[in-house]
Amino acid sequence: MENKVEKLRKALGLNQEDFAKSIRVSRQTVSAIETGKYNPSLELAFIIADFFGKTIEEIFIYERKDKDEKK
Repeated sequence: MENKVEKLRKALGLNQEDFAKSIRVSRQTVSAIETGKYNPSLELAFIIADFFGKTIEEIFIYERKDKDEKK
């Protein structure tokens, strides 16, 4: 899953440490989210979205691997 966390964080002039403190996670967690190595929980995704004043869908981009897969 791709995301815009790093772009949004940098636009506010925040480093990873300060952003992490603001959303109450470790700097390592922020780094892992930004590099796509870790997908945040739904609760953390909402916290991040609220922090930036955006919806989850505006920050986290999810694409199904199998485009023909039905729900």
